[in-house]
Amino acid sequence: MADEQDLQEIEELQAILREDSSNFQARRRLAMVLLDKGFNEESLKQFQFLISIFPQDASLYYNKGIVHEKMRDSQKAEQAYLKAIELSPNDTDFYYNLGLVYIDMREYDKAIEQFKIVLETDVDDSNSYFNLGLCYVKKEQPDIAKICFMKAVQLNNNDIFAHFHLGYIYRNEGKIQEAIAEYKKVIEQSPNYSWAYFNLGSIAYSQGEYNQALGYLQQTLQYNPRDIEAYKIIAKILSKFERYDEALMMMQAALQEITDNGDLYYVTAQILKNKQMWADYKKCMELAMQNYETLSKTPKEVSIEMEQTMPK
Repeated sequence: MADEQDLQEIEELQAILREDSSNFQARRRLAMVLLDKGFNEESLKQFQFLISIFPQDASLYYNKGIVHEKMRDSQKAEQAYLKAIELSPNDTDFYYNLGLVYIDMREYDKAIEQFKIVLETDVDDSNSYFNLGLCYVKKEQPDIAKICFMKAVQLNNNDIFAHFHLGYIYRNEGKIQEAIAEYKKVIEQSPNYSWAYFNLGSIAYSQGEYNQALGYLQQTLQYNPRDIEAYKIIAKILSKFERYDEALMMMQAALQEITDNGDLYYVTAQILKNKQMWADYKKCMELAMQNYETLSKTPKEVSIEMEQTMPK
């Protein structure tokens, strides 16, 4: 968002251009300020005008590509970056941004090609290694992805996203302690990263460490009160120990945050069944069926279960 000082600078630059439309230095500055402050359409107009005057200026196409990215127009961003590369083939920033566009377009092989070009020039670019890792994850090649993420954190140990993805890969490999270590590194650097807490809680739950799981999952909800899976696992743990009142309170809190989730209504219904609160049980099962798009079971399965469970 633009603050008062930014708006004042924009007005001053516009006034300069009203006096002298050929002041291209002022127009470039205006285009950049508009881009930085999110006035994308206005910024694009300025860059297009400048390109009409300076058609061989690669940086103008590069910044035009950034505007198109912000406007969610990947194809036009691709065209702009390709033109920038054509005019200035040695600028690695152009290849890097083109790689990001190809990730958005799900053209992962093309993205990999761009990041590898960057690394030919800058062998220590941790961001390119991270994005290579993402591409290989999408291509379902976790072994190569892991190598890329490991290189990313070797070059930049503060890359929490690379640590997070490493944790995910290690867990899938069955290397639980390594996964836990990576998620803890994420939390050390970003104490409010809810997904890291959730994954630690999920691991603890799968290992039968229920108190530890509750702690991590409660922290998950502290930073993301709309984490549906965290609510569901907490309810399962509390119900396992017949702490039904606490479980019900947890699910009521969940439904205050998220009122249209079939799974949440279904889990709540199971708690109510254990408390033999049949009217409320029936109501929650019906709401679960109404919200079938977010229900893990089919409405027919829920209907049959309700019919078999309700006391005659």
